Amino acid sequence: MGTVTLGVSIAVPEPYGSLLQERRAGFGDPAAHGIPTHVTLLPPTEADAARLPAIEAHLAEVAMAGRPFPMRLSGTGTFRPLSPVVFVQLVEGTAACSWLQQRIRDASGPLVRELQFPYHPHVTVAHGISEEAMDRAYEELADFEAEWTVDSFALYEQGADGVWRKLSTYGFGPGRPVKGVPGVPAQGTPVDEPATSRG
Repeated sequence: MGTVTLGVSIAVPEPYGSLLQERRAGFGDPAAHGIPTHVTLLPPTEADAARLPAIEAHLAEVAMAGRPFPMRLSGTGTFRPLSPVVFVQLVEGTAACSWLQQRIRDASGPLVRELQFPYHPHVTVAHGISEEAMDRAYEELADFEAEWTVDSFALYEQGADGVWRKLSTYGFGPGRPVKGVPGVPAQGTPVDEPATSRG
């Protein structure tokens, strides 16, 4: 079956998702239309396609242990000069995202991996473009604000065309329907409790 490139993320809902995707394209980022606007929980990760059922079961179990939490975006930040990225900042919801990403990459599960940089949840709005264009993104979205309640995350696969497509969505809490994995028991700690590590 070969390998697949997977990612796990929280979608930024409408109208904010499309607005930020269009702005990203307007700054000249060629990847904009292939990447739905999101907060990453698992960065692009190679996996054996035959392990997809185990991966989906693991993600369902993580979701079952969580519950909805508020997320708020405000203003911009950048990882430059370490990494050529400008992003919209999370000012609420960071602890919950950290909790989720730790459990998604847990050593007992099928998505174990080390991160290139310490985990820092954010919404990318420019990546790998000219310094001038990244400066524009940083300045023009400095007043951006959005807030909503996060009640799920999703598994995505990157196609050969570079476009990320959703495979499954996982709603938080017991009793939420999840494709192919009914009745996974709830366990763990609610996601709105502070994370002990941001790793």
